[in-house]
Amino acid sequence: MNQAGPLWTPTEEQKGKAPLAAFMKLAEAASGKAMPDYETLHAWSVDDREGFWSLVWDFCGVIGEKGERVLVDGDRMPGASFFPDARLNFAENLLRRTGQGDAIVFRGEDKVERRLSWDDLRALVSRLQQLFRAQGLKAGDRVAAMMPNMPETIAAMLAAASLGAVWSSCSPDFGVRGVLDRFGQIEPTIFIAPDGYWYGGKAFDVTDKAAEVVSKLPSVKLALIVDYLGHAGAAAQKIDRAEAFSSAIAGFDAGEPTFERLPFAHPLYILFSSGTTGIPKCIVHSAGGTLLQHMKEHRLHAGLTPGDRFFYFTTCGWMMWNWLASGLSSEATLLLYDGSPFHPDGNVLFDFAEAERMTYFGTSAKFIDAVRKADLKPMETHDLSSLRTISSTGSPLAPENFEFVYQAIKKDVHLASISGGTDIVSCFVLGVPTLPVWIGEIQAAGLGLAVEVWSEDGKPMASGKGELVCTRAFPSMPIGFWNDPQGEKYHAAYFDRFDNVWCHGDFAEWTPHGGMIIHGRSDATLNPGGVRIGTAEIYNQVEQLPEILEAICIGQDWEDDVRVVLFVRLAEGVVLDEVLEKTIRTKIRTGASPRHVPAKIIPVKDIPRTKSGKITELAVRDIVHGREVKNKEALANPEALDLYRDIAALRQ
Repeated sequence: MNQAGPLWTPTEEQKGKAPLAAFMKLAEAASGKAMPDYETLHAWSVDDREGFWSLVWDFCGVIGEKGERVLVDGDRMPGASFFPDARLNFAENLLRRTGQGDAIVFRGEDKVERRLSWDDLRALVSRLQQLFRAQGLKAGDRVAAMMPNMPETIAAMLAAASLGAVWSSCSPDFGVRGVLDRFGQIEPTIFIAPDGYWYGGKAFDVTDKAAEVVSKLPSVKLALIVDYLGHAGAAAQKIDRAEAFSSAIAGFDAGEPTFERLPFAHPLYILFSSGTTGIPKCIVHSAGGTLLQHMKEHRLHAGLTPGDRFFYFTTCGWMMWNWLASGLSSEATLLLYDGSPFHPDGNVLFDFAEAERMTYFGTSAKFIDAVRKADLKPMETHDLSSLRTISSTGSPLAPENFEFVYQAIKKDVHLASISGGTDIVSCFVLGVPTLPVWIGEIQAAGLGLAVEVWSEDGKPMASGKGELVCTRAFPSMPIGFWNDPQGEKYHAAYFDRFDNVWCHGDFAEWTPHGGMIIHGRSDATLNPGGVRIGTAEIYNQVEQLPEILEAICIGQDWEDDVRVVLFVRLAEGVVLDEVLEKTIRTKIRTGASPRHVPAKIIPVKDIPRTKSGKITELAVRDIVHGREVKNKEALANPEALDLYRDIAALRQ
């Protein structure tokens, strides 16, 4: 990470076109202070949260009644209240545009392609809204969806939000137990599922799964079955209280949707923690907080403007789906893809980008790494001239993958590594289109967020690795957890470590450029000899080796200490012999430090990961230590855990 200069620097023209530039001028006028750079703007946004968030409301054109007060009890966390007098509706803000331009372009792995204009989307929302009303759905009721990332899912979320109902979703590859662990807690009134989905060139029928889920959700009055494989009608006949989506809305004429304006803190979404250490926590997010935070991130950090073509590769079980959906509020076209990003090969998303003139390409760090290891060079095979931003999240983006983006995908592009989470349905640190991109670094803390790195004893650190915290309240903090009336689970999740300070659970470090490096989850942090080591530091080294497809690292309790154990998934035909072990250890020792070198290196055929594609170090650690993983349903491939059980090499 010692290259002479940045990987990319925006031109003066690019800086000037970014909405952030216009916002900075308004911030100068509002504050009476000069704002010569992002650092100054960020300092003001944290010092004067009332002035900043009020300006965000105005600049982004939030539809609703703002009210007189911006922030009450701002020194309490939790307990602060943003815009307590405001009234708004989330869906009204996302459906602000009309006309025949593209609102949604959908591409499925089975080659289906559909387009909905803004008027088409509004019409579909109107019909769903009437159906929901006819079912007696009211503000505060829950609508749950086990759906692919397709237009009907967006429309159903908007219809629910238009009435003040609370939306929750997961992807259709979840097992029955995983779905019930989530939706069973929140007792939905309406359940939505497809007849099936496509992945990896195969069609998966989910009729039986949907039938079992509905049979165990007595709160459901109506189950809607969306046609994807072509037999929604037949599927609905096999499911209790079910009707095909198309026939259910057929009796309602499309009109103008109506919107119930509700308080800023009215619940909008229930998202779920990954659940690998127990039943998932139900995290409740507000309509106002989600809207304002997303509009700020999209307009100021992502640089979205009306007409942009906005894509994120995500399932409906990951918060990036919620983040993507909010792109409608910036009048951007949503580009939705459902299926495998590597079927028939790793070019499929770049094909989509070229065909639809994509301007914002969002994906995971793991996808970029897989494209690199497949030796693809989209720069040479695709016209990506429309692409302005490539965004990466889900896990830390390794330094060599920063370089790969500029060497093989596009030279003149804003590479925005971003990090936050389900807990805040947004980002703590992310891209800034007016700043340079440095290898291995997330560019800056988000505006309005008092992000710091703290030591074990709660002292701010200007350098070195520590806990990522946020010291002041912000709008997208959860309202709370479902079924947690005293707030005990909520408080324990974020505020037990440091009083009145949000402790996020990431192991982080500031850089000399004002950026940040995330070293992995702090609860997966390794502690050999009492020295804290982030797992991402090891992955950054070992995954550069062509012999290694991917790796997972844990700390094993051993002889009153912790030893580092590295599991590696090898490329085809590769054997872990003494030569390769030495290569791995040398690479880690020279690229990281002697402390990072694993005591044991063990080959495995598969690595367990969550439904959103994140490797699950904690689950592996539990298995290695003989503890059962409490919620295997949270995993995409729970059978992989058996590969880590009773390994002889870990008993010596």
